[in-house]
Amino acid sequence: MELELNSKEPIYLQIIAHIKKKIVSGELKGGERVLSVREYANEIKVNPNTIQKVYYELENEGLIYTQRGIGKFVTENEDKINSLRQELFNETIDKFIEDSIALGFTKDKILAVINERYKGD
Repeated sequence: MELELNSKEPIYLQIIAHIKKKIVSGELKGGERVLSVREYANEIKVNPNTIQKVYYELENEGLIYTQRGIGKFVTENEDKINSLRQELFNETIDKFIEDSIALGFTKDKILAVINERYKGD
């Protein structure tokens, strides 16, 4: 994971976003143990207090849970994960639309380009 140290977004929020993407992509699976605070802090070279804050926020959102004496784990709640996936998708689309409008594109042009470039069925 690459942190943007000069970003206006705090490091802990960058880490939260990174973990959320790993959860919705399935890279971190439901029920999978996440690294301990110390392990993760060492891996990405940040203060353990930063990771503690990240895990606290993710636990408050119901994305991870603690099993006392064992560790922290990714939620197995598929509704929670699907809701997060939709939330991240909406944020991506909103940013795309905002950026496209700022570049002077109309709704019709945006949709035409999406239809032209879409590689799916």
